[in-house]
Amino acid sequence: MKSIKTQTLFENLSIIEDPRRDHETKLHLLEDILVMAVCATIGGADGWEEIAEFAEVKQEWFASFLELPNGVPSHDTFRRVVILLKPDEIERVFLEWISSSVKLSGGTLVNIDGKQIRASKKSVDGKGALRMVSAWVSSQAVVLGQVKTDEKSNEITAIPELLQLLELNGCIVTIDAMGCQTGIVKQIIRQGGDYVISLKGNQGNLHREVKDYLDWAERQKFKDIRFDYYETLEKGHGRIERRRCWVTEEIQCLEQKADWEGLQSVIMVEATREVIGGEKTVERRYFISSLAGNAKEALRCVRGHWAIENELHWCLDIGFREDECRTRTGNAAENLAIVRHIAINLLKQEKSCKMGIKGKRLKAGWNENYMLKVLNF
Repeated sequence: MKSIKTQTLFENLSIIEDPRRDHETKLHLLEDILVMAVCATIGGADGWEEIAEFAEVKQEWFASFLELPNGVPSHDTFRRVVILLKPDEIERVFLEWISSSVKLSGGTLVNIDGKQIRASKKSVDGKGALRMVSAWVSSQAVVLGQVKTDEKSNEITAIPELLQLLELNGCIVTIDAMGCQTGIVKQIIRQGGDYVISLKGNQGNLHREVKDYLDWAERQKFKDIRFDYYETLEKGHGRIERRRCWVTEEIQCLEQKADWEGLQSVIMVEATREVIGGEKTVERRYFISSLAGNAKEALRCVRGHWAIENELHWCLDIGFREDECRTRTGNAAENLAIVRHIAINLLKQEKSCKMGIKGKRLKAGWNENYMLKVLNF
């Protein structure tokens, strides 16, 4: 690859092992193919034909910093190479790039959640849709890592694998009820992190114990129970939202307390939503946590977990049309999901353009100088 200032990520791509067989005619360098695929994805391309068309239109620009010994690849070449690539190879490059670019401070929220790519389901052979479990840091607007769930399993097995890839020291991990497992909690603590994890029926006894205890304590106004309380009130868009949070460290009564490593407090959050002149809804949710009983901090963690839905999953669906991606063959669906995560990390870091992800992608596709700004993460 020729000289270019914005190559921290691209230099890492050069270490990926070429999946093509040695006896094959390799008209195009693997590194060139990968760089063009990433740039095309940033610049608005969503499929093989679009990636190839982007590369052809931008061939002169790509030639200024790539080798391109035989011009740009066809869409079939892009497709074949991405299908063959080992996801572990791309993931390794992704993690090395992120670890060198992002430093997390104490108290940083790391949101863990899964997302299904609906159109990747293959009904002919019964193959289920691809589901990726990702780690998102809202404060820095970056995906830290991602793992595909096993076809015959679910997020319970993928979450520990993802956590193992992350540096969690001093961070607070938030997970929905699917991740409420004693093994996952133990892993977070032993990796130096804290946790705030939602409770639902999948942990029937614990959920029931915590719910009954906190509901009873609230009815008694927490008489003789040490607790902390915090609430917020927000008005806008024709509605009023009030959130009330109670947290207590007095949890000796919980029969399963010893099973949950680091468990220090339980949390109840009540959300009241009232449409002006309309209906009113009240919802209570319950959580376990390794944090001390600080209600303001607990509510920050609970509310912060939804950032992965609003800032990552929604952007992937709206800005990248991910749910419409029908790629299924070989490793292509997983590899393209990682490429989209690379693209969204780069686009989120570029602050000079005030448009959303979709607008930034269009601008990067139109304006090569802006594309270089995006790449300079």
